[in-house]
Amino acid sequence: MQIQPFLIAGVDEVGRGPLAGPVVAAAVILNPKRRIDGLLDSKLLDEATRNVLDIRIRRHALAFCIAQSSVEEIDAINILHASMLAMKRALAGLAMRPDLALIDGNRCPQADCAVQGVVKGDRHVQAISAASIIAKVSRDLMMRQLHERYPQYGFASHKGYPTAQHRRAILDHGVTHLHRRSFRPVREALLAGNNERTEVMG
Repeated sequence: MQIQPFLIAGVDEVGRGPLAGPVVAAAVILNPKRRIDGLLDSKLLDEATRNVLDIRIRRHALAFCIAQSSVEEIDAINILHASMLAMKRALAGLAMRPDLALIDGNRCPQADCAVQGVVKGDRHVQAISAASIIAKVSRDLMMRQLHERYPQYGFASHKGYPTAQHRRAILDHGVTHLHRRSFRPVREALLAGNNERTEVMG
């Protein structure tokens, strides 16, 4: 009788802190027979290295899925619950069901398999590192594409995070449908009375 392998998925999300754009999560089941060197927390890698590893992960993993929660969902249920929802969707979208999902951090989404949180897992668990990398590359691409439509906000450089440049752009150009209205800097800009007159719609 052939023994089935014990499948472990790594799960991580990116984009909790930005003022704009979705939160993106990924789930990855690595292939133990196809080692991928250099896997680390995506925040510790430069963009070029992340892009190379992204290709290798997609090519060699047994399964992976990238999912997101929208700006509207973030505003409706808060960023923590939206992050859990994105991770739940990523796990549900895997082509094979893992026996265990290791989640970066100490909060775990609902799933149809066992789940376990790992604090700083993106630095210590390769499957979580892989999820961190492909989620980051995917979200960064989304923000660069949004930059092409709304260059005045500088999304290509700050990816929606609350940099001084981004905060200034919100004040100068108004709040868009891409911005998280439940986040304080965006909410304060709306309270300043800029929303209807200067809002940019897609």
